[in-house]
Amino acid sequence: MSPFSGSAARTEDWRHLRLTRHEGVATVTLARPEKLNALTFGAYADLRDLLAELARERSVRALVLAGEGRGFCSGGDVDEIIGATLSMDTAQLLDFNRMTGQVVRAIRECPFPVIAAVHGVAAGAGAVLALAADFRVADPSAKFAFLFTKVGLSGGDMGAAYLLPRVVGLGHATRLLMLGEAVRAPEAERIGLISELTDEGQADVRAGELARRLADGPALAHAQTKALLTAELDMPLAASVELDAATQALLMNGADYAEFHAAFTEKRPPKWQGR
Repeated sequence: MSPFSGSAARTEDWRHLRLTRHEGVATVTLARPEKLNALTFGAYADLRDLLAELARERSVRALVLAGEGRGFCSGGDVDEIIGATLSMDTAQLLDFNRMTGQVVRAIRECPFPVIAAVHGVAAGAGAVLALAADFRVADPSAKFAFLFTKVGLSGGDMGAAYLLPRVVGLGHATRLLMLGEAVRAPEAERIGLISELTDEGQADVRAGELARRLADGPALAHAQTKALLTAELDMPLAASVELDAATQALLMNGADYAEFHAAFTEKRPPKWQGR
């Protein structure tokens, strides 16, 4: 994502989610607990635009995506989205589905790690938001369900058919996307869908601790690692090692690389600058 912006003013007024910041860590909370944080058109648009703004301003070094109340996110709101899409024409439906995909691209392409803190249900689009994150920290109540075929749609929604096989393998992804079966936390950890399984009620805490650890580290190195992980998914080996070489050459000219050597020599912790 480009750090350059046009004339439109940046905003802190996000009506469909809650944003907090603390020393380089941003926390974005889906805040419709009475609806299990079901997504609306506005929530999708706010997530897309917020991630772009945070990427441009370059003050965020890690982001936690969380849900308020009893669950992470139950997916698209049945009345406000599914009901409304029944009256849309093809062009409008294409615009909507492209927007949901733009949210996933924004999570994957923003230059900072994203940690999904999952408790309770992560269903439909909520499961894909968690899937798109770099880390999924979940407590034992977590339950992932890619429900798209359950409503008569393709399981390959919002990039799920691209991302899920790369996280859990084609066999598990086929089962989860084709059948729409729910996966509870112990199995999700076993197949690699969960990065860390916490004690009950601790997902938000552990996600915050991981975000703090990442934010205190070499931000540019993290950003480039994330970019390479995404870019090299479809590259042949020769192209991947060439891209790795070019990236390392750039980072070897950076302040953090020199700072590591100075800190090692002086027997002190590095003071990372993210440059």
